[in-house]
Amino acid sequence: MGINDESDIEANLQIGPTDQGMVRLFMFAGDIEIPMDFDPEEADDIAEELRAAAETARQITKGGKRK
Repeated sequence: MGINDESDIEANLQIGPTDQGMVRLFMFAGDIEIPMDFDPEEADDIAEELRAAAETARQITKGGKRK
């Protein structure tokens, strides 16, 4: 499965700080739970990537390339 492949799987995402000073992305779908911990600097990098991807997605939508 790639980034552009659609799926019928529904998942939930929670984001928050841990009591150990990490940032946790907690994904769960059915019986599967995936906790991913990042130090604050890594979380900042991930946030920048999310913002850049959102901006690119906006440009695609504005350019009439939306599927």
